[in-house]
Amino acid sequence: MSAPERPTVIKALLIGPSSSGKTSLLKRYVDDVFEPDDTTTTIGVDFREKKLTINKKLYRLLLHDTAGQERFRTLTSSYYRGAHGILLVYDISNRDSFLSMPRWFEEAERFAPEGVIKILVGNKTDRTAQRAVKASEGEELAKKHGAIYFTETSAKTRDHAKEPFQKLVDVVLSTPGALDPNRVVARKADVVDVSAQAQTQGGGCAC
Repeated sequence: MSAPERPTVIKALLIGPSSSGKTSLLKRYVDDVFEPDDTTTTIGVDFREKKLTINKKLYRLLLHDTAGQERFRTLTSSYYRGAHGILLVYDISNRDSFLSMPRWFEEAERFAPEGVIKILVGNKTDRTAQRAVKASEGEELAKKHGAIYFTETSAKTRDHAKEPFQKLVDVVLSTPGALDPNRVVARKADVVDVSAQAQTQGGGCAC
C-alpha cells in the first residue's frame, strides 16, 4: 500500500503597519469569521494554515501574520526565510498607513528570497466615508515596487477578502520554479541583519 501524498507547502507572509487589519483579513480567509471587538495586537508572529486541493493535488498554505509594531521587527524578519509570497496590507482610511508602505516593500526586498511574489492590499473598504487613499494611488504604488497584483478588500464585509490569497496561490503555482526548494532560501541579509539588530538592542524581543 502506497504512502499517502504529502501536501506541497506554500509559505506566505502578511506584513504592513499595525492596525491595517492583517489579522482580520487572515481570519476571514482561513475561518470566514470577523470579530469586530477584537483589538488584540499581534505579538511577533501568528501562524495559521489552510489546506487546499488544486487539480487533485494537495497543498498546505502556511500563513504568517507578522506584527506591525517596530519593537517586534527583529523577531519577524527571520520569518521571511523560505517565503513564496507576501501580502503587503495597509488601511485605506489611514493616510499614514499608506505612506508607510514603501518601507515595508524595502523590508520585503531586503529579507525575502529572490523572486518572492508580492501583492499589495488596501484593506477596510467598508470605511468608504473615511477613505484617505485612492485606489489609483494603490495601483501606482504596486507598479512602482514590483507587486504583481493590487486589490482592495474588507474583512468585515468579505469584499474581495479571499482574492489576494487565491491570487497569490495561483501565481505561485503558475510560475516555473517557484516551488523549487533550491530557490526558497534565506537571503544573506536576513541572517546577518537580524543578528546585528539583536546585538544593537541587547538581544531578544522587547516584548
